[in-house]
Amino acid sequence: MAKKTIRGKAKARNGMIDVKLLMKHPMETGLRKDKDGNKIPEHFIQTVTATNNGTVVFSTEFNTAVSKDPYLAFSYAGAKGDALNVSWADNTGATDSADIKVK
Repeated sequence: MAKKTIRGKAKARNGMIDVKLLMKHPMETGLRKDKDGNKIPEHFIQTVTATNNGTVVFSTEFNTAVSKDPYLAFSYAGAKGDALNVSWADNTGATDSADIKVK
């Protein structure tokens, strides 16, 4: 995917970082059909990983049960000013990543 698909915020509060992410992705299950009756192939995010200064702080795996444009929220121990990198990879081999500054 050519354009950025990850939008996020990371805010420090009492030694914890609250992260909110919105990922733009079609998340097709492979079960729907287009208007001509042809099956729409599977196309979904498989893995999402967040690293803080090189250390993995969040990792998950998705499947076809996740809806279009998934939203994620999680927290981890950290400090204001940290560098958070969020990345995903889908079943077609496409990837995207975003750097988020902790405020």
